[in-house]
Amino acid sequence: MLTDQELLRYSRQILLQHVDIDGQLRLKNGRALIVGLGGLGAPVALYLAAAGVGQLHLADFDTVDLTNLQRQIIHDTDSVGQTKVDSAMRRLRAINPDIQLVPHRTALDADSLAAAVAQVDVVLDCSDNFSTREAVNAACVGAAKPLISGAAIRLEGQLSVFDPRRADSPCYHCLYGHGSDAELSCSEAGVVGPLVGLVGSLQALEALKVLAGFGEPLVGRLLLIDALTTRFRELRVKRDPGCSVCGTRHG
Repeated sequence: MLTDQELLRYSRQILLQHVDIDGQLRLKNGRALIVGLGGLGAPVALYLAAAGVGQLHLADFDTVDLTNLQRQIIHDTDSVGQTKVDSAMRRLRAINPDIQLVPHRTALDADSLAAAVAQVDVVLDCSDNFSTREAVNAACVGAAKPLISGAAIRLEGQLSVFDPRRADSPCYHCLYGHGSDAELSCSEAGVVGPLVGLVGSLQALEALKVLAGFGEPLVGRLLLIDALTTRFRELRVKRDPGCSVCGTRHG
């Protein structure tokens, strides 16, 4: 049940007929894995903690650098040199001491990633490289866990939800294949801070919808954001029956 303190803390959210008491209880009992606590993971973690998601698994092996602070708003100047996990945990505890935080401070290999994914209800990929995204996708397909994937670089952002519990849902590999070795990172190409905040906030929103069971998640759709012109486009994405990752999922 929700305590009187929780009813007060989440009152504005509970007022929504799509959430209500039942939805808030589902959030309280929900578990989410956030892979990466940088520009995308910062707003994701902040909003999920504030919304009352009961257990957050925080995965990042990096430390806070001064160059991160322009966009990674969960960290501050005093965090420089700390692990991103510890910096994030300090901030999240200050926002909501009632939730449980589970740290993953080392790089996740295939086994540890599979184990982490198995412990949660939803996974948010907030990483910044293709190999990690592919590994997270494979783990989510294997465990039949919904994956909320976001990306942002320069002045362009993307967002989609992949849900292997649904027969019609594509996976990340259906959409992007094997990617490109020439993929750039933010440290090479740059990125504007509010863009990663926007994409990360939308990832958090999709996670709340999946966990609380309301609305229409962005499954089978790819949202494209052009920050330069403030334009949004949506593309339909179909599942690839021959996909090497999910192709035999429902076969």
